[in-house]
Amino acid sequence: MRRTNKILLVLAAVLLVVPNLFVTATSDDSKSSGTEEKTSHDKGTISSKDEVVYAKLSATGERQEIYVVNILDIEKAGQVVDYGPYSSLKNLTDLAELQQKDGEVEFTAPEGKFYYQGNMNEESLPWDVSVAYLLDGKEIDPKELAGKDGHVQIRIATSANEAVDPVFFNNYLLQISLSLNLERYSNIQAPDGMLANAGKNKQVTFTIMPEKEEELVVEADVVKFELDGIDITAIPSSMPIDAPDIDNMTGDMETLTKAILEVNNGVVEFADGVSKLNNGVFDLRDGSKQYNDGISTLDESSSEIVDASESIGQALETLNQSLSGESGDMGLGDLKKLETGLTQIAGGLREASAGLTTLKENYSMAYLALDDAMAIIPEHEITEEQIQQLYMSGANKTVVDQLVETYAAARKAKGTYTAVKEAFAAVEPTLEQVSGGMTEMANSLDTMAEGLSSVGDTNPADSLAQLQEGISALSSNYKAFHSGIEEYTDGISQLATSYQEMHKGIEALSEGTGELENGVGKLHDGTSELYEATKDLPDQMKEEVNQMMEEYDKSDFEPVSFVSPKNEKVNSVQFVFKTASIKVEKPVETEEPVEEETGFWARLKALF
Repeated sequence: MRRTNKILLVLAAVLLVVPNLFVTATSDDSKSSGTEEKTSHDKGTISSKDEVVYAKLSATGERQEIYVVNILDIEKAGQVVDYGPYSSLKNLTDLAELQQKDGEVEFTAPEGKFYYQGNMNEESLPWDVSVAYLLDGKEIDPKELAGKDGHVQIRIATSANEAVDPVFFNNYLLQISLSLNLERYSNIQAPDGMLANAGKNKQVTFTIMPEKEEELVVEADVVKFELDGIDITAIPSSMPIDAPDIDNMTGDMETLTKAILEVNNGVVEFADGVSKLNNGVFDLRDGSKQYNDGISTLDESSSEIVDASESIGQALETLNQSLSGESGDMGLGDLKKLETGLTQIAGGLREASAGLTTLKENYSMAYLALDDAMAIIPEHEITEEQIQQLYMSGANKTVVDQLVETYAAARKAKGTYTAVKEAFAAVEPTLEQVSGGMTEMANSLDTMAEGLSSVGDTNPADSLAQLQEGISALSSNYKAFHSGIEEYTDGISQLATSYQEMHKGIEALSEGTGELENGVGKLHDGTSELYEATKDLPDQMKEEVNQMMEEYDKSDFEPVSFVSPKNEKVNSVQFVFKTASIKVEKPVETEEPVEEETGFWARLKALF
């Protein structure tokens, strides 16, 4: 009985409470209905709008699902219209119904922030994303990769989707991040990424600038491969970029440009010097050729001089013997013949003397030309260290090789000439002495001949005795003179043979300086071109920096709606993508359903 009374009391209490609940609900509904009825007639105002585009991608980057969270800043409560080709809608702010027709989303919104979600089926993303996985160098399907061990590579490629307005690709930064569990991954490498520790994970982050298509690589050693989804976010690159201070750099460039100008001017002077050197060596070659021809001619005529001298010596010896043995039997007719012979010998000596004089004059001209040409070669001594510095200066190696070779040849030619200069200088006075000696002998013979012509007027015996003594002395002296001529001609022969080798060296030197002049001319062309290319380098650098600033400075970018060009007052649009995770599938455990106890209030609710 007591139990029945308690139940009745509880029922009575419930009956007292329930009507109040219905009244309250009815009252609230009437207020709400009144508010809706009131605001449904007023037009609301949207002050700004943000869009966050979420996309689920497969493990390899294919689009699977897209939805957009729209955030409206309602400046004035009332009925508002938004735009977007949504397949379905969800109010994330209150229970107000969202109406959609022909791409228009209409609803009543209170003042403040209003959130709603719109799902999209057919829309494409501004970026094409492709993810490939390689295990130990071989591409593998991500489903087969789960749980595997080895060296793994993850290749992420991004490119512009030509089917979407390029405004997002051209103005948005992409940030791609992966979180790798350090219990599974080791030896993590990402050449183009940034690595950071995040607890037990290693965070790998890549940044892709606007208008850039990239292929990014992450590789590591892995045990029982698993991977959380790859996060990809895209935000406007709207931050202003301050121009860097490049005054120091441009100052260094100006210094470099001035140095290049000085190098170019130095090469001009060097080219002028090489041109003068080449002209001097060319003159040296001509002078050397004249000298070589002259010394060769002298060498060739030496045998004739020796033969002529030997004939004169034999004639004098024969005359001496004749006078010594037959002077007593010699008549006036014989004396006349002797006089004629002496005159002829004197004439021959004078001709030989004249030939030697002409030869001396030609030799003197050739020797002066050679000496002047040799004097042009500078005395500069270039050290090995200076030569190495020249090689290290960046000058053309072929030209430097030619310069060094020419320098060595010029030094060798000048050194050889200096060593034999005394021999060259001795030739001319020797020729003069020989010529003078021949002239003196010719004069002596003429004197003898004149003496013989007056023998008939004086004592013949005394005259012949004097003649015999003079001829004997002349014959003895001439032997020494002839020996000197032989030694002299031998020296001329040796000098001619040696000088031929020297002349070949001078000719090679001339060819080398000619090539050097051509090479220095090319070097000058190169330095001139280098100067022309670098003289405006500081200004070009500033222009390049300004162009890069303009390329990456997107601070003037005006956001546009991703879902519809009809949406106005767009404040920001962001993209958040995530690829599917790759996990080892765990077996599903089935449990028997547990029967829950039914309480009083549940049983009471079931009654209604």
